[in-house]
Amino acid sequence: MIANKFSSIAPLAGVVILALVSLTGCATREYPPLEGGPAPAQVTPDYLIGAGDSVNIFVWRNPELSSGVTVRPDGKITTPLIEDVPASGKTPTQLARDMEKELSVYVKNPVVTVMVNGFVGPFSEQIRVVGQATNPQALAYRDQMTLLDLIIAVGGLTEFAAGNRSTIVRVVDGEWAQFGVRIDDLINGADITANAYVLPGDILIIPESWF
Repeated sequence: MIANKFSSIAPLAGVVILALVSLTGCATREYPPLEGGPAPAQVTPDYLIGAGDSVNIFVWRNPELSSGVTVRPDGKITTPLIEDVPASGKTPTQLARDMEKELSVYVKNPVVTVMVNGFVGPFSEQIRVVGQATNPQALAYRDQMTLLDLIIAVGGLTEFAAGNRSTIVRVVDGEWAQFGVRIDDLINGADITANAYVLPGDILIIPESWF
């Protein structure tokens, strides 16, 4: 699962982002281009719950045990009768089965449905946009998400952005790799070949223009 692939590297993301923003802004190094092409195979067949997600727990025929909760930063939730249930990294179905197991101590044959309302997703699958974006932020990954989707989500670029010197950083075979993207060509030149697909865990770095 992609979440597992990145989980060991995610804690280093902050340090890597700072270092790469600095290098991207002051160097002329060329990176392999990341261009548009065929859509990648579906990489997230099942949504994984993450810290900050809003989930509704529905217990059939037991409305007093049903509740809406937010997944805590530690990845756990607390509902009536049940405390500190791990939720982050699980699919809604997996969490529902775990809740049924916990509730079976108090309720005979509980039937639980879990619905996710506010989507954040696991840290390892979020896409981060940093630098000269109007609203830099971390975004939940959606299947077949593209560079254009990211730019729209962050409200475009600032007037100081060097869009064509932007890069995407991702993990390839367990190692950090950096690829050049052409945001100016995509946005201002309507060059659809520049609309590359992004993957869970990607970091989009938009440097400041030198002049």
